[in-house]
Amino acid sequence: MIRAITLNDLATVQQIAKISWNSTYKGIIPDNIQELFLKKAYSNTMLAKRMEKTIFLLAEFEGKPIGFANFTYVDEDGDAELTAIYVLPEYQQIGYGKKLLQAGLIEMPTGRQLFVYVESKNDGARAFYERFGFECLEEFDEYFEGHPLSTAKYVYLLKTPTY
Repeated sequence: MIRAITLNDLATVQQIAKISWNSTYKGIIPDNIQELFLKKAYSNTMLAKRMEKTIFLLAEFEGKPIGFANFTYVDEDGDAELTAIYVLPEYQQIGYGKKLLQAGLIEMPTGRQLFVYVESKNDGARAFYERFGFECLEEFDEYFEGHPLSTAKYVYLLKTPTY
């Protein structure tokens, strides 16, 4: 089941983010940088703002929260961004990432393109997006909380719904 996140889900989202980040970025992003980012980006205040201003979805398996996705709304240029999609490691590769992505696309008003930024060494995420039909536009170096990273920018062309 995929549903909108509520205020009651904030602690759960924080836990999923921490477990998923620690698993995904082990050996890529130092633990102290991960903790610094998670503390800021997943504070109760930031999560409440995201609930209010974005599409924020929770995936459940047999009633247990196992993942989430966060999308911006389509802007005046017809662009949107998938800012986060995380599924607990033990529930990955069974279709919940795809379900979250599809649910977000359904919630999104018609636009032109959906962007996502992926750490270049995150091979699992890159393969996931490429299987779904995202195309890598570029890779660039940047600093993430003071730590150098290489980032891949992907785009997915949104389709006009046919009714």
